[in-house]
This record gives sequence, structure tokens and C-alpha cells, in this order.
Amino acid sequence: MSEHAIEFLQEWIGEKVHCQSSLDRIEEQAETLAKECAAKAAEAGIPLEDIQEEVGDIQELIASRLEEAAEADQENSDKPAE
Repeated sequence: MSEHAIEFLQEWIGEKVHCQSSLDRIEEQAETLAKECAAKAAEAGIPLEDIQEEVGDIQELIASRLEEAAEADQENSDKPAE
């Protein structure tokens, strides 16, 4: 994958993939975000195939990142205030 495609994906995920309050909506949100990512990549002249060659299914990657963010948020909300 080109350096440009890697930078695009890292920046896009950093901007768009954030914690959601509900774990049961992650798949739905991941599908929406994957479509948005593919469209933005195309606008930037980056073929989706270049991204998928490096990371595989972008929807799965985004879902994984959403789950990680949700779990981290859950852990933080479970900690008692100091």
C-alpha cells in the first residue's frame, strides 16, 4: 500500500472513529463509516483496493477500533472518582 494510502487511513480513522455509548450499534456504525471512508478515499484518489491490501476489510478494522474505544470508555467510567 502506498504511503499516501496509509497516511489517509490513519488520519481518517483518528478523526472519525470514536467511542459510542452502545456496543450493540458498533456493526451498524462500522458499516456506515466504512462506506464513508471508501468514498473519501476515492475523492482523494486512493483506490479502496490499496487500503484493503494492507488492512483487509476496512469495516472489520473500524468495528475493532470502535469496540476498543467503547471498552476503554467503559473502563474509565467504571473507575471511582479520585
